[in-house]
Amino acid sequence: MSGHSKWSTIKHKKGAADAKRGKIFTKVIKEITVAARIRGGDIDGNPRLRLAVQKAKEVNMPQENVTRAIKKGTGELEGVQYEETSYEGYGPGGVAIFMEVMTDNKNRTVGELRATLGKNGGNMGENGCVAWIFEQKGLIIIKISEKGEEELLELAIDAGADDMQTVDNYYEITTSVESFEPVRKAIEDAGIKVQSSELTRIPQNTVNVEEKNCKSLLRLMDTLEDHDDIQKVYSNFEITDEIMATIE
Repeated sequence: MSGHSKWSTIKHKKGAADAKRGKIFTKVIKEITVAARIRGGDIDGNPRLRLAVQKAKEVNMPQENVTRAIKKGTGELEGVQYEETSYEGYGPGGVAIFMEVMTDNKNRTVGELRATLGKNGGNMGENGCVAWIFEQKGLIIIKISEKGEEELLELAIDAGADDMQTVDNYYEITTSVESFEPVRKAIEDAGIKVQSSELTRIPQNTVNVEEKNCKSLLRLMDTLEDHDDIQKVYSNFEITDEIMATIE
């Protein structure tokens, strides 16, 4: 919606700062390790691992870190065993929050997340309370300087993409989970550089946040993003440009 910033857009703008903090390395290493444990260390035969390794390249992770994470996943090196789970809840103003988690201690993690939500005007919810709001999709982001809009749109749609929109200086291409790999491959085969690509969750409805809740909500989302056990966190809020201007 024009004139509004969704959490995904806000997060994308601050992505460089997140990478500098180094938190993203921890999250990518966990994903590589779990992907290798579940379906083996062969990148060509393991789409999830291939995507995780691609993410490692996007954030300039050293190859030795990638190799070590794969070996920990396959059991060639000793390492921590992570368990995948998800938690759901609400933030200030009743916005939905969905958290994808990898942890070696679920009791510790759920306690920390419940406390974080509570301190920032939110609360933990039951399983399924907000999951229905978020649809799994593929998301491919490309700088607009890479290709003309009409040409890229035609290429993406022909390869199976659902939609494409322009956000600031980027194209955001969305796909089904099944079409994600074919669309990304078609774009890369055409010589177009992909800025980032991931499987994500897109809210089917959004909630406008009142000004009084904005600061606490953004603080909550930042805190959750920084938690070592959270791989990804999603929300369905929007903030008008006028309100964003008062808090930036």
